[in-house]
Amino acid sequence: GLAIRVPILNGSLTDCVFEVEKSVTKEEVNAALEKASKEGSLKGILGYETKPLVSTDYTNETRSSVIDALSTQVIDGTMVKIYAWYDNESGYSKRMAELCNIVAAKYIA
Repeated sequence: GLAIRVPILNGSLTDCVFEVEKSVTKEEVNAALEKASKEGSLKGILGYETKPLVSTDYTNETRSSVIDALSTQVIDGTMVKIYAWYDNESGYSKRMAELCNIVAAKYIA
């Protein structure tokens, strides 16, 4: 993959490339990512977006990353490429606050 620093204070884009065992389509990949963003352990952490947004749209984004569904690519059925936007400050701070709450609930009476 590749991380790209875009010309705003906090936003970045990560370019993730995966080789998968089973042949998939762009639609299957996006469906799985959308489902993961809406339910289970990634709900509220992973975002999924189908609008053509730009870097400034992700400023103050509290989720750890937001999948840019319009940019998903599948090459030769098994190479999957996704872009994920994130805010360097807000998303990280939100996860640290959640971790503090977990530790406090477990270890502080």
